[in-house]
Amino acid sequence: MTGIELAIVAFALMLLAIFLRLPIGLAMGLTGFFGIWYLMGHPSVTLSQLKTLSYDTFSSYSLSIVPLFLLMGQFATKSGMSGALFEAASDWLGHRKGGVAMAAVGACAGFGAVCGSSLATASTMGQVALPEMRKRGYSDALSTGVLAAGGTLGILIPPSVILVIYAILTEQNIVKMFIAALVPGILAALGYMLTVAVMVRINPDSATTAERMPYAHRFRTLLSIWPVVVIFGLVMGGIAADWNWVKPGVQALFTPTEGAAVGAVATGLYGVMTGGLTWKGFLDSILSTAQATAMIFFIVLGAQIFNSFLAFTQAPQMLAEWVSTQGYAPLVVLAMMLVAYLIFGCVMDSLSMILLTIPIFYPIIEVLDFGLTPEEAGIWFGILALIVVEVGLITPPVGMNLFIINSMARDIPMSATYRGVAPFVVSDLIRVVILVAFPGITLWLVGVMF
Repeated sequence: MTGIELAIVAFALMLLAIFLRLPIGLAMGLTGFFGIWYLMGHPSVTLSQLKTLSYDTFSSYSLSIVPLFLLMGQFATKSGMSGALFEAASDWLGHRKGGVAMAAVGACAGFGAVCGSSLATASTMGQVALPEMRKRGYSDALSTGVLAAGGTLGILIPPSVILVIYAILTEQNIVKMFIAALVPGILAALGYMLTVAVMVRINPDSATTAERMPYAHRFRTLLSIWPVVVIFGLVMGGIAADWNWVKPGVQALFTPTEGAAVGAVATGLYGVMTGGLTWKGFLDSILSTAQATAMIFFIVLGAQIFNSFLAFTQAPQMLAEWVSTQGYAPLVVLAMMLVAYLIFGCVMDSLSMILLTIPIFYPIIEVLDFGLTPEEAGIWFGILALIVVEVGLITPPVGMNLFIINSMARDIPMSATYRGVAPFVVSDLIRVVILVAFPGITLWLVGVMF
């Protein structure tokens, strides 16, 4: 059995194990372990790897950014920022047809800027916005659909844990990945708002209008969201802005890891000052962060073992060489990868998809000619992959955001949530096509700042 044949068999067995509900990290780790055992004839190679692989993986300075951003998201959830964001957005947009749903999208985008987690954004904003929309007569489909879709902005608008993992796997600059995600993230929010506007025109009974607020009141509520603006500006400005114009290049105020620490402290202090973050909430945040970090690190370790197996088989390199000699158009290969992400998204979570596919897909991207530099191609593909992974969070049958939102209103049939989210999936797919056709949209801001 050749290396690539062995890799295909192992990949199929690993997917079978995942579909049988074996934890993704364990499935990848066991597949890699037994794969290397089969290749070497004995398990000593993997056993000797484990003692160094675990330390090398978990002692990575870049990976330390993950628990800090997770903690920042936990503090943001507990501090009550979501309510202020939704109230401000609702006061500015609520008087329009479907305006409260648009306000929910805007609030999700703002909360995602200090959270970095799709599931946390969907859960937190759902608790705030879903009762309000239902009280104002919005249809069940529109109410749940817009919140499920809006929650996906949590992993696209930086800071994003998934972008950090992608940058580490592909050795990309984390700051450049964050900057590249800004314009697509804004396009996503605007696209969702436009989708709401189209939906309420097609079905006017699905939404209502609220009372128009005077501008004095609007500006007062706008002032209430200053913490979000300050924290986002502090984190992104500190890691991406040029603070020393005399020296050439960007002289950042602090590294991404230091920026995550500053963001976590600032969010925690805001929660304490406003009374939203109690001692119990602080302890719950620490515990939740530890649990999520342990889960992510376990999956990363399993992925590292599986990647070691792939390195032994040389399958990614052989596959990349095979693709480059077939004469396929680069955009055709890219389209096949994105479709694969859509399929995987129906049965897997976003982190698992990234860790499972990047070691296979990225070597192929490196050998294809998109008319971009290798670094630009890596950044562009990362944003595209993240967007399609994001679509997987709202596609049936197991889109995680759909179940989170639906669990908050169990009297709403899941079929209504599926109907409500379908137009937003279409919006996402249109956005993917635009970003594929025009890479400059993704790379423009990176080029300006670097």
